Amino acid sequence: MTPVPVLDTQFLRTALGDSLIDAIGPDATFARAVIDSRRTQAGDLFVALPGEHVDGHDFARAAIDGGATGALLTHDVAGIESATRMLVPDALAGLQRLAVAWRDALVGTEVVGVTGNVGKSTTKMIVAAVLASQYRVQVNEANYNNEIGVPLCLLELHPETERAVIEMGMYTTGEIALLCTWTHPQIGIVLNVGPVHMERAGSLEAIARAKRELPESLTSEGHAILNIDDPLVRAMAEHTSGRVWFFGTSTDAHVRGSDVTSHGAAGFECTIAFEEHSARVHVPLAGGHLLSNVLAAVAAGLADGVPFEACIAAIAALDVPQRISVRTLPGDVTLLDDTYNASPAATVAALDLLAETPGRHLALLGDMLELGEVSEAEHDRVGQHAATACDALFTVGELAVRISDAAREAGLSASTHCDSKDAAVALLRATLRPGDVLLVKASRALALETVVRALESGTGATS
Repeated sequence: MTPVPVLDTQFLRTALGDSLIDAIGPDATFARAVIDSRRTQAGDLFVALPGEHVDGHDFARAAIDGGATGALLTHDVAGIESATRMLVPDALAGLQRLAVAWRDALVGTEVVGVTGNVGKSTTKMIVAAVLASQYRVQVNEANYNNEIGVPLCLLELHPETERAVIEMGMYTTGEIALLCTWTHPQIGIVLNVGPVHMERAGSLEAIARAKRELPESLTSEGHAILNIDDPLVRAMAEHTSGRVWFFGTSTDAHVRGSDVTSHGAAGFECTIAFEEHSARVHVPLAGGHLLSNVLAAVAAGLADGVPFEACIAAIAALDVPQRISVRTLPGDVTLLDDTYNASPAATVAALDLLAETPGRHLALLGDMLELGEVSEAEHDRVGQHAATACDALFTVGELAVRISDAAREAGLSASTHCDSKDAAVALLRATLRPGDVLLVKASRALALETVVRALESGTGATS
């Protein structure tokens, strides 16, 4: 019988190997690794990463005071003598080395990898809910999907975990391939390929090649879950050794979705079919655009041996967090708060949800960043779509003026570009009335959550 691994001082010594400069302090056992001293709990291993503006070593004492029992450091820190200190030349490389060793020790755990330009986090949670009907599942609610986040996810896994669902992001080629060498996914889900991070990736084809690294990593015993409705994803079927499961609305899909009836923020109904099975299900998630995410999760469940009926039951019972927050503003206005980030596909989907929600439809949209040479065309495309979804449109940001102009050219006369967030708040206050629905969405850098706070509190956006 394989011994149960323990994430303790001895494990760290062995995993770090010749990269370990020194191990100081008492022996300890760790529950997970953290890089934010404000999030430390009892039993944590604090990893002191260097940053552009701050050094994690400056917060090591706060982490230990917060309950961490050990720290991974490049040099010792005064005031934490009660804790275990593992000294290495490179804290990030040490974190990654620990994560790989821990993943390799979890022989009873299989990993499901999820990638795509839109919807990774939501799909990750839906997949976890489906698999939880049959397996012990772990999933991290944070979008830990890069060379720092994925190791943190791995080091949170318990030895008894049977399935771990991990999202995988990228800026360019080679990054997902590296994550796969660490995680060894048995199932790989590719949702879509879109113009996100174009400034770094260079082209849609380069993004597709980067996303393709997930199905390429699968062995012949693995399963590639691919969106048949996205031509760039569908083509990945030729680049995997795993069994291919197509999901989508096409009649050629293995897991097919059809007959969507959206109830806006109240969810949507659809028919899901697989082989001789078919079921009508109410999905308690806001927006019919999430059909693709649901189908991907059902396909992953089926690939992993979950019966069709159990997959459908899990979908009907979903209670997962969504990026978009639906709540009520003062004056009986429904708010669709999607200020976390924005890409063209995600913005179009949010506009569709706006259009599906009962009421007069208003939107405040801002710049979509990192689109490279397709930026102007994509802002124009979003503006044209906004003209079909909105009764009134407001925009803010240097790039978003194109959204406003395109919407007006497409026939939406009530399309206004605002010079500042405070101006947008003032216009919205003058325009909104009871029963309205307002969507707020832009790239993270615009911080449109300040507009939302202003509308909720009656203050200015910059206050």
